[in-house]
Amino acid sequence: MPSNSGKTIKRAANKTATKPQVQSVSHRASTIEWLQSDAKHAAGLLEAALETGDTSDFMAALRLVAEAQGGVTRIAEETGLNREALYRTLSKKGNPQLSSLLPILQAAGLRLAVRAV
Repeated sequence: MPSNSGKTIKRAANKTATKPQVQSVSHRASTIEWLQSDAKHAAGLLEAALETGDTSDFMAALRLVAEAQGGVTRIAEETGLNREALYRTLSKKGNPQLSSLLPILQAAGLRLAVRAV
């Protein structure tokens, strides 16, 4: 006859215990919501991405900002830039020219600034 060990009792207890229902929100969705709440958040994210020195970090942050502002399609419509080219520009390996970066930032309610170090 098998004996009841502590493990068996714990498993049985865990099966009957009710687990709290936790609704999670994806990190991306919560970040986009946060970016939509204040243009200063978008500016801070882009500035932090620039400070890493990795251009792919900046491009990923710029893509998030574009998504928060209605998506690439809306940014393309507002700026007059080609949507497909804008998708490539905002990819991790994108390398936007100043002529496309400035309208993207403006569509997001931002501007480029230079400060002394």
